[in-house]
Amino acid sequence: MARRGKRRDRPGPIGFLVVDKPVGWTSHDVVDAARRWLGIRRIGHLGTLDPLATGVLPLAVREATKLAPYLDGGEKVYVGTIRLGVSTDTFDGEGDVVHRHEGSLPGEAAVREALERFHGEILQVPPMYSSVKKDGVPLYKLARRGEEVEREPRKVTIHRIAMTHYTPPEVGIEVACTPGTYVRTLAHDLGEALGCGAHLAGLRRTRSGSFELSQARPPEDFEAMGEARTLEAALLPADVALGFPRIRLTAAQARKIANGGDLAAADARGEWERGPAPRPGDRFSAMSPAGELMAVVELRPDRRLQPLRVLGLP
Repeated sequence: MARRGKRRDRPGPIGFLVVDKPVGWTSHDVVDAARRWLGIRRIGHLGTLDPLATGVLPLAVREATKLAPYLDGGEKVYVGTIRLGVSTDTFDGEGDVVHRHEGSLPGEAAVREALERFHGEILQVPPMYSSVKKDGVPLYKLARRGEEVEREPRKVTIHRIAMTHYTPPEVGIEVACTPGTYVRTLAHDLGEALGCGAHLAGLRRTRSGSFELSQARPPEDFEAMGEARTLEAALLPADVALGFPRIRLTAAQARKIANGGDLAAADARGEWERGPAPRPGDRFSAMSPAGELMAVVELRPDRRLQPLRVLGLP
């Protein structure tokens, strides 16, 4: 008996949906919902958000999933609320309380000064309730079994951290940071620095790389568009999300790129003609004659354009 092959998604446009993730949803919940909205399987998210958090969660659709390495490294921006005086095992409001501070809470100047200590490159120890793996096992699974293991600290960079308000016990913050930063850990570490304990009470991501909150829409909007069969037309085009200068390929150049070949930069035509001369290492969106993104290419020192990622066109 012949084995049944894996079902292929129907062809269609590639691009991104920017979802305003609701509180209580996991990032995988959003992906599963988007698969229903679009009726396809090949969808992935860029940058996990905890269930407690809301805000910008970009989803890559179809071949756009191949572009994640060129989009994941962008700065993340969050606004949130830290509650002083109570520490939890998850470092957020969903965990069990492990300590309550009985004394008075620090003043505004002390909180502002303590926040400033986290500015710049710092070391963070991932929380036990996280998807970071230890010997192949996610930490949160170990934590649910009552186990706590040693975790290696990781370097992260806090580009900006500001206190937006202080209404004890709540501290409002805005943080711009590198990917991989745990704002939950930041809240916990602030409480330790102040000697009163703290946890993250609320978090909203307002930017993830090139994706901004102004582009995001709630799930119910996308669900309605899916039912009306207008959702694919609303995808953010992949070349727009990448933000690289575009190169227009001729039919012959497109065939060469599709087969993994390179091109002489002098033979390419595109947006770089209106700007400064490109330098080795610069990346570009190579567009097909029909105006669709078909590859990400990079300029080599020999002034040739080498494809880094070739996409299959619908």
